[in-house]
Amino acid sequence: QVQLVESGGGLVQAGGSLRLSCAASGRTVSSYAMGWFRQAPGKERQFVAGISGSSGNTYYADSVKGRFTISRDNAKNTVSLQMNSLKPEDTAVYYCAASIYYGSYYPRAYNDWGQGTQVTVSS
Repeated sequence: QVQLVESGGGLVQAGGSLRLSCAASGRTVSSYAMGWFRQAPGKERQFVAGISGSSGNTYYADSVKGRFTISRDNAKNTVSLQMNSLKPEDTAVYYCAASIYYGSYYPRAYNDWGQGTQVTVSS
């Protein structure tokens, strides 16, 4: 099991940028595929981006492709999500998660979750 703590959320104007970080403890992030999800009020949790544990391969939801970038720093045991050109519809609580399976878009494939960090994009 790995413990995850997100940080970096906040309030930003449309078109702005934020960088989210996820600090892991208990296990190394290189042992897992890592993902970012988000959940807006009244909506289901939605996949945003994922990265493999070994090769660093990445994949994204269509809604964020070209705007968001997921990365990992195995030495610091962290995973980050750089978010550019933010839109009001990106407003949500963002969660970091760990999985033994690479490539899944579904929350049920992820075993360990952080507590979330709020991102609010004003128009």
